[in-house]
Amino acid sequence: MKCPFCAYEESKVIDSRPTDEGEKIRRRRECLNCGKRFTTYEMIESLPIIVIKRDRSRESFVREKLMNGMLRACEKRPVSIETLEKAIDEIEASIQNSLDREVTSEKIGELAMNKLKTIDEVAYVRFASVYRQFKDVSTFMDELSKLIKNSK
Repeated sequence: MKCPFCAYEESKVIDSRPTDEGEKIRRRRECLNCGKRFTTYEMIESLPIIVIKRDRSRESFVREKLMNGMLRACEKRPVSIETLEKAIDEIEASIQNSLDREVTSEKIGELAMNKLKTIDEVAYVRFASVYRQFKDVSTFMDELSKLIKNSK
């Protein structure tokens, strides 16, 4: 960290503590050249995730939209909110860790379906039927057949 007084690039941390909100860490530093003290703040860099929709329009990722879709799929199923929140946390972390700032809605849908497949197969089929826009019963039955074949 460059000293604001003499521009020397080496300093040592004297004190470190979280701010009141817990969102930042306040660090008191001492320049190793001039000995003067200064304060820095460290925080997580949060870059927005942009979702590219099917019609090629773009919008910010909204966690609640994904939660609502997964909740509808899990309606009247023995799936807790905590389980869904954990799944959504994992989906969001996967997207953040990919370092892509833009992600397609198809990719998010696939990640959600993969999570639902391990959580509840009925919820998975419900989500897939809306997400994949099944046109008729045979398409729906094909997906069910794959699910049955893979679970054996």
